[in-house]
Amino acid sequence: PAGRPLSCSGGSPPRSMAQSQELIQQLLEAWLNPLLAQRSSNFAVPGSSPTGSRGMSGQSQELIQQLLDAEKAAEGTIAAAKKARLAKLKQAKDKAEDDLKAFRDEQERKFQAEMGGKAAADPSAELQGATAKEAEMVEKDYQTNKERTIAYVIGKVLDVPTQLSTTQTQALMMGVAER
Repeated sequence: PAGRPLSCSGGSPPRSMAQSQELIQQLLEAWLNPLLAQRSSNFAVPGSSPTGSRGMSGQSQELIQQLLDAEKAAEGTIAAAKKARLAKLKQAKDKAEDDLKAFRDEQERKFQAEMGGKAAADPSAELQGATAKEAEMVEKDYQTNKERTIAYVIGKVLDVPTQLSTTQTQALMMGVAER
């Protein structure tokens, strides 16, 4: 993989976590495979000097730089996502506050309409109307029951017993005998 260019699906910078992981995997393979090959060649032929160490050093620096670039791109993507989320939350909060303000205004308007009608009404006129109605009902009851009431009272006055009861007679007798 030494000559293979490292890129995520299409050569663009990573846009998702999966793409970032894929790039990191490629970078690690590209970095480790030459090192493992160098180690195995160092152990296989003792005394030989590594001729491609400069090339590997430059390549590993390049791979490390690609890894750092991918990491920065991932951090940028995460920061952009956080900013977008915060913007959406702020927008939702503002919308909710606007809706609440509209609801409060509507309720206040309804309340003022009801209270305005009650404040404009004259309570003393309403009381006078109720008092006049009650007085009219009393007068009607009087006219309806006047004849029966007069007949009842006259009947009770004229229905006085003229005879004494036995108890009254005994009480009178005892009062005369004691004297």
